[in-house]
Amino acid sequence: MPAPTLPTVLVVDDELRSQEALRRTLDEEFEVFTASSAAEALEILAREWIQVVLTDQRMPGTSGVALLREVRERWPDAVRIIVSGYTDSEDIIAGINEAGIFQYLLKPWQPEQLLLTLRNAAQLQRLQAENERLGMDLKVAAPVLRQRVAGKREAVRGRQRGGALLRAPDSPMNTICTLIDKVAGYDIPVLLTGESGTGKELLARALHYGSPRESGAFVVENCGALPDTLLESELFGARRGAYTGATEDREGLFRQASGGSILLDEIGETSAAFQVKLLRVLQEGEVRPVGAPRPVAVDVRVIAATNRDLEEEVRSGRFREDLYYRLAAITVRVPPLRERPMDIPLIAQHYLQDNAAALGLAFEALDAEIVERLCAYRWPGNVRELRNEVLRMIALAEGPRLSAAHLSPRVLHAAGAAEEAASLSWLGGLEGDLRSRLEALEAKIVHASLIRHRWNKTRTAAELGLSRVGLRAKLVRWGLERAGGAEDGAAEDGAEDANEAVEGGGGVAS
Repeated sequence: MPAPTLPTVLVVDDELRSQEALRRTLDEEFEVFTASSAAEALEILAREWIQVVLTDQRMPGTSGVALLREVRERWPDAVRIIVSGYTDSEDIIAGINEAGIFQYLLKPWQPEQLLLTLRNAAQLQRLQAENERLGMDLKVAAPVLRQRVAGKREAVRGRQRGGALLRAPDSPMNTICTLIDKVAGYDIPVLLTGESGTGKELLARALHYGSPRESGAFVVENCGALPDTLLESELFGARRGAYTGATEDREGLFRQASGGSILLDEIGETSAAFQVKLLRVLQEGEVRPVGAPRPVAVDVRVIAATNRDLEEEVRSGRFREDLYYRLAAITVRVPPLRERPMDIPLIAQHYLQDNAAALGLAFEALDAEIVERLCAYRWPGNVRELRNEVLRMIALAEGPRLSAAHLSPRVLHAAGAAEEAASLSWLGGLEGDLRSRLEALEAKIVHASLIRHRWNKTRTAAELGLSRVGLRAKLVRWGLERAGGAEDGAAEDGAEDANEAVEGGGGVAS
């Protein structure tokens, strides 16, 4: 049945004058029902939605406590109140224990007190009903919510695994991702090396989410960004008062990552003193917070990353050899972007779609000119620089189609520089003074023309603007003359060679 506009109250009293007095007091704020006996009250409760039951304690045939006891059993949501002119403590205790009464009012009651009690009772009933409704909604929704959360969590984990990394079919990253997937299941330390911005953190995440520790935390710390004192407290934790500014206990990242994995990025930037402390953590499986009297055990998989050559650092004495071997059970070199140009279009298109979606925009796919220019650039900043370049094009775009004109000057000039380098590559190997280099360059040009014309001297001479006699002299000087029957075009040149001696009179043309 629909809930009434006003809160409902049932007044139960065998004295009609008391009923009427209560009705007049409550009538403006409540919808009032009245009953002269417990039996009549139960009939009303059976057909009406009653929020508050207000009953006299002493009535013929039964007591208010007995009535409210039954109300509690059959209609537990109704708030129960007793009004009595007697202060019998046993009645009060029984009302509280057996009937679960909200309040025990004594006669003669004051109108203000009565109204306040009924308002509070009605508010309590509304809150109880709302709480019950929310509880039911939560009970119904909980399985759906758990399923949705589990699905989203699995989707996130799927994106973090090695198989989801963007790469072309012929990319060198394929071999690396295969290795990552293979070693992920083994709880051994991995060292990731490579230039900044090559995606070492992505591979570290792939190691974590592909391992039995995937449900644990994945924590990242840049070891090169903090001095030793702060790095130690950040990783190992600290007790309150251990140093100036330590106003509370710090757990430390190792303890936060317990049961999961921690990535120590830029591990090659750490000092020798810190390396000693880190080595102990790896050897003992425990950390000592700064200022703490005893160590704390941790269960963490350690993944390290660096843009330095740690083997060279070990040889030079700048990195501890024993720590290196603790970190580098498996070493994975991540190639820079310039060594995998086939991945550039895929990565650039991904960043375009991802950032456009975040901005609520839509763009066409990158055209051939943009892709060509992106692939010609060497990307010293690697993937990070490529992402910034895509963001630049998005910011400068005037419509759904990106333009190569919006690329930064260094990327635009890279294509021209690459073409120029390619056009000059055939000049390599020239040595000596200018005269010698020009002589060698001329020989290369003539040789290339001969090959192009299948060693037909007539056509070669015509292309180069030489006489056949002059061409022959150059070929002899450079040792490029070929045996008559062994060359292509020899038959065509046969008659011409016979006339050549006469034409030249045995002389040598320059």
